Amino acid sequence: MNILPTESLGKRICIIGPSSTGKSTLADSLAKKLGIKAHHLDLTAHIPNSNFERRPDPEFIAEHNKIIAEETWVIDGNYSITMNERLARAKLLIWLDYTPLYSVYNFIMRCFKPVENRIGHLEGAPHKINPALIKHTLIQYPKNKVKYKKLLQFHPHLPVIYIHSMKELNEYYKHWGLN
Repeated sequence: MNILPTESLGKRICIIGPSSTGKSTLADSLAKKLGIKAHHLDLTAHIPNSNFERRPDPEFIAEHNKIIAEETWVIDGNYSITMNERLARAKLLIWLDYTPLYSVYNFIMRCFKPVENRIGHLEGAPHKINPALIKHTLIQYPKNKVKYKKLLQFHPHLPVIYIHSMKELNEYYKHWGLN
């Protein structure tokens, strides 16, 4: 595995992948290491103290565009509606490309852990198994994955790091000196 050194990652990093793969934790770890701010799109896209109720698209897009206008950032989350603009500004894409079944397993296991201090958790949101998220991960995410790969064709300048398992991700953590 040929891993880029931390200083070569750039200062505008996107992290995408299915739910419950460690995107938010990786975003926070990289941001701390690089001395820049992490942004979690789930927190931008949803209304706090709700059951993951989405903000109106124009409001979410406006907030997203403020974030990507900054000089430095690490952003985790997919959100097709804003991905093209994000990729156009990014210097690196990290794709946690786990299988949907593994992601669902991680999601279910995460539901049995306390939410206090969980990075990227929406304030006041219920902490329970969500059949809609499981369905999205198993059915919609594979379709979105095809869409994201096509979208990448319009951003040939963008280096992409594909990580296919938690074991592989742990190697990156070790190499980059992340905690």
